Amino acid sequence: MQQGFRRNQAGLCSVPVRSIRHLEGAMEYTEIKYDVSDAILTITLNRPERLNAYTLVMDTELKDALNRADADDDVRAVIVTGAGRAFCAGADLALGDKTFDYKAMGLEDTLEAVRDPGGMTTLRLYDMKKPLIGAINGPAVGFGITMTLPMDIRLASEDARMGFVFTRRGIVLEACSSWFLPRIVGISKAAEWVLTGRVFEAQEALAHGLVSELLSPDHLMPRAREIAAEIARNTSAVSVALCRQLLWKMLGADHPMEAHRLESKCMFWAGGQADAGEGILSFLEKRPPEFTMKPGSQMPDFYPWWSEVPFR
Repeated sequence: MQQGFRRNQAGLCSVPVRSIRHLEGAMEYTEIKYDVSDAILTITLNRPERLNAYTLVMDTELKDALNRADADDDVRAVIVTGAGRAFCAGADLALGDKTFDYKAMGLEDTLEAVRDPGGMTTLRLYDMKKPLIGAINGPAVGFGITMTLPMDIRLASEDARMGFVFTRRGIVLEACSSWFLPRIVGISKAAEWVLTGRVFEAQEALAHGLVSELLSPDHLMPRAREIAAEIARNTSAVSVALCRQLLWKMLGADHPMEAHRLESKCMFWAGGQADAGEGILSFLEKRPPEFTMKPGSQMPDFYPWWSEVPFR
């Protein structure tokens, strides 16, 4: 690793190594905001003067925030949004034509070992226990849009524009988006957006299922919080964690029998737990549920049921 620099999602960013090491220790956030209220965490990408362009600092902070949220049983849902007029303009291009050139910056990685940091972030999002809501408040291009693909619900402002612009920068899809995007919008639309690299309006994203709702700028965050609050107030945190992973992990299943086997195991376990009893009693007694089980300490012994796929 070249002295004085560390790699960002796109390649490299001119961030002193000593600054990153400080972040890894104390983790005082400087490029995101972390705000919890009413059991809802809002993570705000916070470089508005640079349209929230993504750097290694932001990547380090975001991963820490996700780990922190997953370990905190008081956080029931996570909203990710951007400060100012943009969601995220993609990779910071401060290094100009060398932004994506690993070799030019003297990196030690080999072709076989190099890992896309954005992909590592989306894999972390993929494995979260907490539901994720992307509130896309403005332009979201490159990693700014691919980072939202593992989120469970994507809402967009009418002011938002999106673009998978990689072919227009002479690079390729990243952040596991070649897996996520066709599963969300279908292969034909994914291919059109990626191969042309064009930037498109939020209405087109809505029409093809990339986002589920289109809202005025003033209504975007209230709607995101409304959905998050419905989860927080009415559902079992353990049930949500299990259902989230059933949905995501079964996307790659070869046959519905795989889902049947796993759902049967989960139902056998969940049916004998306190939250199942509370869910039934609260319904019969016509009162709000008071679920008590914690995903931080009360998941079934067989969770996670998947093994981490090795990178090789």
